[in-house]
Amino acid sequence: MIFDDEEAEEYDDWYETELGAFADKVETRLAFSLFEPEAGSRVLDAGCGTGNFSIKLARRGLSVVGVDVSASMLEKARNKVERLDEDLDIEFARMDAIDLEFPAESFDHAISMAAVEFIEDDSKEKFVRELLKTVKPGGEVLIGTINKNSAWGEAYRERAQKRDSIFSEAHFTSPEELNEIEKELLQESRECLFIPPDAESQEISLERENELAKREVRGGFFCSLWQKPGC
Repeated sequence: MIFDDEEAEEYDDWYETELGAFADKVETRLAFSLFEPEAGSRVLDAGCGTGNFSIKLARRGLSVVGVDVSASMLEKARNKVERLDEDLDIEFARMDAIDLEFPAESFDHAISMAAVEFIEDDSKEKFVRELLKTVKPGGEVLIGTINKNSAWGEAYRERAQKRDSIFSEAHFTSPEELNEIEKELLQESRECLFIPPDAESQEISLERENELAKREVRGGFFCSLWQKPGC
């Protein structure tokens, strides 16, 4: 799916809301609890969108290459980095994440946050394998995405029914499905975002999130980590 200018704006607007900012916080917390590359590592951010996670990676001292198929998203990403006026090691390239143009083993690690839901189901396996191909032996691949088997998954599917929604062409997945891909290389998979999508302002807190995590509630977002065999 290729986002136009209006959709790129809508994508970023979500992170400006109270719930959107909270979701981003807990998703980022989960991702970095699993994915901890050493400073200086070269990392691919596949489906980087407007560059939000590329920036987070670069702020951790990583050398980041963000790729996305949408020119509008990449333009926003580049402008965002320029406005920050920080010494960040990031470059962006327009590229289809399921047909990467990099030579094998070009990166130390690879990550993809909130992008696999925009890849068709029959291409998800190819996507995971493409990421594994681009990392060096011993390299890690982390994918974070909406969990369709959750209250959030249901809410996003409802939003997808609207023709003008950026999720109208989304293909949501679950840990049970995604983790079957290259299962022998899977290291760990965890969920987060236990706060419901209709949460009131007073419910939106890490304390409440941690409390709900102890119950039999499915997280609205999950991260799965694979590791390529090698040193």
